[in-house]
Amino acid sequence: METQNQQHSEGKVAHAIEEQTAKLPSDVFLWAALASMGVSLTLKCLGHRHNALFVGQWAAPFLLLGVYNKIVKTEGHDQVS
Repeated sequence: METQNQQHSEGKVAHAIEEQTAKLPSDVFLWAALASMGVSLTLKCLGHRHNALFVGQWAAPFLLLGVYNKIVKTEGHDQVS
């Protein structure tokens, strides 16, 4: 198993991204998703339909980034077990 991990290690870019995202608290992404939904609702109520749809679609990527952040924090990058 260890040999396989060494052969398939993370690249420099992924390592740099993981180093930075691991510094962020996981709930930042949750709050960002909730904020995008709130802004989307506000835009919809103000009659800005297309902008509301655009901003509303940000919620899912924010939540996915939060999951990625949590995985990086718990599993680490290139962690050998």
